[in-house]
Amino acid sequence: MTATNNEYPKASNATLIGASITYVAGLFLLLSFAGPYWIESYPEMFSSFKHMGLWEYCFDRFRFPSYQFDKLFNGCHYIFSEEFHVIREWLLPGWLMAVQSFVTLALILSFTSQVLLACVIVRWPLRSVLRYEWIFVTFAFIMVATSSVFLFLAVAIFGGNCYRRDWLLYPSFNVLSWSYAFAVVAFILFGIAAILLYLESRKLYELRLEAKNLVAQMQHSQPEHALHHLRDQLQQQRQMGYM
Repeated sequence: MTATNNEYPKASNATLIGASITYVAGLFLLLSFAGPYWIESYPEMFSSFKHMGLWEYCFDRFRFPSYQFDKLFNGCHYIFSEEFHVIREWLLPGWLMAVQSFVTLALILSFTSQVLLACVIVRWPLRSVLRYEWIFVTFAFIMVATSSVFLFLAVAIFGGNCYRRDWLLYPSFNVLSWSYAFAVVAFILFGIAAILLYLESRKLYELRLEAKNLVAQMQHSQPEHALHHLRDQLQQQRQMGYM
């Protein structure tokens, strides 16, 4: 096989589809991670709470009942900003910190898996990818599947706690918004991609075992005949993998 003539085997269709779904899911996850609309208030309610994301809250002349000074919180601010220092414990309960952690870990894992899948698709570095492709795809599958699990936990925890009365005031005025929906979409897409990558990793591992068996058979036959037989077998298996 020579890299200059592009005679090396390309990535299978299953890998390409799984990687494409992973990239789309990663985009949804990134928008959800940065978006300040996990939950928002109905415009008709004229609530002092407007909307929030994992890292930002937006208020309109909000007065916190338990704060002893008459202070109005106004505008959108980073959750760890000085503006929200006095009410941060109320804005950031333990379950919300768990949601932040799960989404952050999912984002890191998904980005790492995208890098691995990109290496498999473009065949770089060529020698390592051709020799250890099943390991690359297996690690990508593990990270994508873990991202899906983390996002499932994040949306489940947030959806089960966002209407608690000890968190945002008047929870009946609020509704889940598009940033939360994007996290749900990302969790589903990561699950689909994980299934495809798992099936592909198993196929690549089986091809590797068969190739080892063919090499072992070369010791008991003529080298030239065994080499042609090995080449024909690998080409047939690759063609079946692309179908």
